[in-house]
Amino acid sequence: MFGWFKKYLEIDLTRETIKEGSINQEILEEYIGGRGLGVKIFTDRIKANVEPLDPKNLLIITVGPLTATSVPTSGRFHLTTKSPLTETLFESNSGGFWGYEFKKCGYMALIIKGKAKSPVYIRIDNTSVEILSAEKIWSLNVKKTDEILKSKEEKRFRSLIIGPSGENIVKIASIMNDCHRAFGRGGVGAVMGSKNLKAILVKGDKKVQVNNQESLKIYVKTAKDKIIEAPITSQGLSEFGTSVLVNVINEFGLFPIENHQKGHDERCKQISGERLKQQFFVKKEACYGCPIACGRKTKTDLMSGKGPEYESLWALGPECGIFDLEYITNANYYCNLLGLDTISTGVTIACEMELNQRGLSNSGINFGDKDKLIDIIEKIAKKEDYGTDLAEGSYRLARKRGGKKFAMQVKKMELPAYDPRGAFGHALGYATSNRGACHLRGNMIGIEVLGVPKIVDRFSTMSKGNILKIVQDQAAFIDSLVTCKFMNFSVAMDHMARFMTAVTGVDYSIADLMEVGERIFNLERLYNSKLGFTRKEDTLPERFLKEPLKEGASSGKIVDLELLLDEYYLARGWDENGIPKKDTLKRLNIKKV
Repeated sequence: MFGWFKKYLEIDLTRETIKEGSINQEILEEYIGGRGLGVKIFTDRIKANVEPLDPKNLLIITVGPLTATSVPTSGRFHLTTKSPLTETLFESNSGGFWGYEFKKCGYMALIIKGKAKSPVYIRIDNTSVEILSAEKIWSLNVKKTDEILKSKEEKRFRSLIIGPSGENIVKIASIMNDCHRAFGRGGVGAVMGSKNLKAILVKGDKKVQVNNQESLKIYVKTAKDKIIEAPITSQGLSEFGTSVLVNVINEFGLFPIENHQKGHDERCKQISGERLKQQFFVKKEACYGCPIACGRKTKTDLMSGKGPEYESLWALGPECGIFDLEYITNANYYCNLLGLDTISTGVTIACEMELNQRGLSNSGINFGDKDKLIDIIEKIAKKEDYGTDLAEGSYRLARKRGGKKFAMQVKKMELPAYDPRGAFGHALGYATSNRGACHLRGNMIGIEVLGVPKIVDRFSTMSKGNILKIVQDQAAFIDSLVTCKFMNFSVAMDHMARFMTAVTGVDYSIADLMEVGERIFNLERLYNSKLGFTRKEDTLPERFLKEPLKEGASSGKIVDLELLLDEYYLARGWDENGIPKKDTLKRLNIKKV
């Protein structure tokens, strides 16, 4: 089978059973792989009343038909589960080499269910799958766990590991990928911890068959040439990493400061990607098959590691009123060691800082407290003292303190590093994301701020619903191929259809892929609607709807969300409450969930 392996691997930790199954070709063509395949498997198997931390909840890891081929940036892979943070269907994306190795074991999906009687880890290679004891490594940090496990195996094994945060069921815990990359958001590390699963190791050698190797070579060369030619991929991201965005977003006045109370601060120049390169840069790091190499290996006087990425640098820095790059970088290292989502960790800390500022908390945490940052992070991971409340995320924290409006979240997940008041289409993307506030499932910053592929008025509400639908559907099919969205800053979407046709032998057009993306997004939405999610959850914190920014290039603006939602629902073929209409589901061949 070209591109696809038609097998999945299923592990029941309760029964200690391992089995293989086959995947229907029609499902592969309609949902492709990655995000689409994971969502399809999940919604077919898991009823709406299954709780996120119930052993019945599934942890599904999927790859796509382009994974482990010569297509640039095809090292990414996907995870699907139900989130303990958002309580929605949740999917997450990660890079590196784990997905490459798993695909070469001959599978498209790993389905994990149940709960082990005691801590375990899973080892997968070409010839065997084992469930092994993890009791001696339970409670260790991510790096130490990785070192111990890989000392027993060949170094080529790749790892997914939870830290103490996941073991302690912290709702903002991540699953770390080879120590420094992550399935970062939604508390997916807590789901893994609830199953007594410490790690998953993989190594594979099987070859992925390609339908038309000669055509693929031509398309790959064209894509690589485009990546090298485009300034954003060859100069910006490659030269400075994702933190190259700091100065750009700050100048546009939508770089959130002190729990989104401001959108601009001159001190941000002190923590920019340019400054990071000057102070702590060691070398570039790339995922499998990636010519961009946006990752950074860095080193401070305290320790060494990877990052911080743009979002991490912001969340643990300016969002908390901290502008010391060394403190921020060290805080990022600690989040990785302990297995914490850097975005939710930083924004939740910032929420507590504002609650303290407003007299609603007595924790003594204040904006600018850089000396306390690592201690706060450790308290969250261990659920100690006030860290127990912060471990629940900003929504539950602020509600407990009596200041719910100070939680910068959508569907209980913390906002990333773009203030909605500075980009109205992006604001709508936050509000309507199926997994909670996310900058990657409907990233309008490209066209509203960066001008890729072309610029639109960031403060206009006109046609934003129609444009966002296109962007969200594109993101859904890219997450299913699975490739990196950074490639599409320079490589056109119709090129992705050429990749798919050359690899799989199935004749895909860009219209076909867009329909796949639309199908995936609507299936996610339909499932969440069964959980009770409607228009009332497609909202933003009060701050963005009523309080204009007072300074910077986005000052004086608030978001007219209701107007944006009306146009968006119409474009989507949903009713006025945000529920997909029957004819929309029929057109997309979506059955009941």
